[in-house]
Amino acid sequence: MALMDFIKKQFIDIIQWTEDSDGTLAWRFPMRDMEIQNGGTLIVRESQMALFVNEGKVADVFGPGTHKLTTQTLPVLTYLKNWDKLFESPFKSDVYFFSTRQQIDQKWGTPQPITIRDKDFGAVRLRAFGNYAFRVADPKLFHTEISGTREEYTVAEVDGQLRGLVLQNISNAIASSGLPFLDLAANQIAFADALAKELQPAFAKIGLLLEAMTVQNVSLPEELQKILDQKIGMGMVGNDMAKFMQYQTAQAIPKFAEGAGNGGGIAGDAMGLGAGVALGQVLAQNLQQGLQGGGAQAAPVPAAPAGVRPDEVMATLEKLGDLKAKGILTQEEFDAKKAELLKKLV
Repeated sequence: MALMDFIKKQFIDIIQWTEDSDGTLAWRFPMRDMEIQNGGTLIVRESQMALFVNEGKVADVFGPGTHKLTTQTLPVLTYLKNWDKLFESPFKSDVYFFSTRQQIDQKWGTPQPITIRDKDFGAVRLRAFGNYAFRVADPKLFHTEISGTREEYTVAEVDGQLRGLVLQNISNAIASSGLPFLDLAANQIAFADALAKELQPAFAKIGLLLEAMTVQNVSLPEELQKILDQKIGMGMVGNDMAKFMQYQTAQAIPKFAEGAGNGGGIAGDAMGLGAGVALGQVLAQNLQQGLQGGGAQAAPVPAAPAGVRPDEVMATLEKLGDLKAKGILTQEEFDAKKAELLKKLV
């Protein structure tokens, strides 16, 4: 091996990092069997920072630019090595580069519904998902708290920790936003701002800065969404229980008829297709009478004829029981309707 090759291998004149892929947060310059010369050049590109570490102790931090390595540009390292006025050349030191550009489109979401307190519904289980962006803001803190002496530290390795922080702070963000669930789904920007405010201190503790937070969807589990849809439907008829019952039963008639035609289902066995059509006619007449009332006080609905068939009454009771189980009817409302229907049996 030639003498010049040996010198070139042992002593470093230029220290730099050219990122060749996405997702790298920290990278250690390879220093094995190499030393840095006095007057060597450190090149730190835009969206990067460099950190010198001497025997495990963090020394000098450099921002973007071209830096000549002397006792003037390495004051902390000079102190740690006790160089006084003389610069020992060459010298050993670990050099770490950090990417400070934004790491965008980082996904977050609730793998399972989370329970929150809501002004309108009490306890609600909801799902939410979105994305966020962050960057390394404090290389020294990130090095000591997260990346350490690794040759490379990537976004994928910190992803699980950051997702956990997001999920941990969702309940606090909803509480601080002061928005009920229905308004929360319609004001996702306000929810995202409240969530970002909760997360900023947690990110700062590990040397990161949360740059952006988005909430793309807020929803209820399927079974709760059905109940919410029923509540919305009830609101559309002015919370009139009689009209809502007529609407619900009319919606169910095609399903009952289908069940009867296929010979399946409790309601189908009880009613049959003919009973379903008959019940639909009675409900249509009642609805028409209710709409013709118009004034402040609707005219009382005439009592059903004495000859109502038992299977019709049983089918209606079954529907009422289903509404009570879903929370649409109270026990008192169910009992009152039940007593009224039982009186009609012949």
